Amino acid sequence: MKSKPSRLFSAAATAAACAVALAACGTKRDTLSAPATKRFDVMLDFFPNADHAALYSAIARGDFRTAGLDVRPEAPADPAEPLKLLAAGRVDMAISYEPELLLARDQGLKLVSIGALVQRPLTSIIALPGKHVARVSDLAGKRVGTAGIPYQAAELRSALQIAGVNPRSVRETNVGFNLVPAMLAGRVDATLGGFWNYEAIQLRLLHKRPTVIPVDRAGVPTYDELVLVVRQDEARTRGQDLRAFMQALTRGEREVRANPAAASALLTHANPSLEPKLQLESISQTLPAAAPADASKPFGWQDPTAWAAFGRWMLSQKLLSHDPNGGLPPFSNEFLPGQGI
Repeated sequence: MKSKPSRLFSAAATAAACAVALAACGTKRDTLSAPATKRFDVMLDFFPNADHAALYSAIARGDFRTAGLDVRPEAPADPAEPLKLLAAGRVDMAISYEPELLLARDQGLKLVSIGALVQRPLTSIIALPGKHVARVSDLAGKRVGTAGIPYQAAELRSALQIAGVNPRSVRETNVGFNLVPAMLAGRVDATLGGFWNYEAIQLRLLHKRPTVIPVDRAGVPTYDELVLVVRQDEARTRGQDLRAFMQALTRGEREVRANPAAASALLTHANPSLEPKLQLESISQTLPAAAPADASKPFGWQDPTAWAAFGRWMLSQKLLSHDPNGGLPPFSNEFLPGQGI
């Protein structure tokens, strides 16, 4: 599980190994269609929101059906469950987070990411102006709220050490998923776990002018915040379906870029509890993070060097028992448009 539930308030060798391990999907085909559709269940990481705009656009505009898939998204009853449900065969795909996938694989779940929805961390250190936190070093002697997630605690510890702050001088307080309420109530001086594309926007819309420091700008290695995960065996046997899914999702992403307002309307229709202004602003601000840093790469691209570096960081923080770079890769770009054999 990751920080998203807080929204209730609203290198070359690795790449080659990916291709060898997961290439048994047949010849690449960039235009797929079928007279009938196959049901394809997708477990979201949380409720429908701006991070899922491409998915809902591709559903509403028939992109998945054109590719032969009847895609049905489902919000989890428990945000900690998507990868477990996927591993148990209850769904065809789960949207999760790179750290969560690495943890799940470390525990023996045979899962792999086939694409990134968001290609850099959204997780941030956030503080209100009255707490006088302009940089990480200002957290010395202060109380920081987190959601109690171990790797976020490691992110905080790592950021403090890089800033020259003794982590013991900072009191970490588990506020669950009530990150924003804890700040507004003065229970904590800052939080780590909220997203710059959600909680930070939420606070700005309340005219709170928050300080926002994404964790990758505080010394934590960059990672893909949201990834599309499938069972490892099906990455070998369902290549055509997975390629069709990624091609349709790519069309959905293009539609979101062309008309963010229409994409926002589709989301609020799927989840009427969403605040339209917040969703539209979130979509607009998230779009750059959904695109690969290398413009020559397709939507969904996962950088082998970045995955390897973040895996090493998690291992160094004792979050993992096994080297995630030592066996089959935790991701594959095989199924992205223009990739594969």
